[in-house]
Amino acid sequence: MIIQLDDLEVYKLAMEIGEDTWQMVEGWSGFAKDTLGKQVVRSSDSIALNIAEGYGRFHFKENKNFCYIARGSNMETKCAMQKAVNRNLLPIDDFTLFTSKQERLHRILNGYIKSIGTK
Repeated sequence: MIIQLDDLEVYKLAMEIGEDTWQMVEGWSGFAKDTLGKQVVRSSDSIALNIAEGYGRFHFKENKNFCYIARGSNMETKCAMQKAVNRNLLPIDDFTLFTSKQERLHRILNGYIKSIGTK
């Protein structure tokens, strides 16, 4: 049985994080959107986009490399969200929920990376 991209939990969670980020940034002021907002949307979207690109590659090594990039984008997103809290753009409770989802993604992504090429 071939597993489809849309069936991967890591991909679904990465997509969810991207959409959550978009919704959070939508309510920010123009300056905040134009600076930190655009950056955090790009980094959070990059997570799922890189997982998808790696999935579509022929070689396992390429897939892993794109997943490493996705993992870096996840950490970049976490840092940007911390900056959003520091700048009073994001309530700490929202940040806590968001980072717990990101930490879960990090664990799942590490497991996915380890599984690439072993099946």
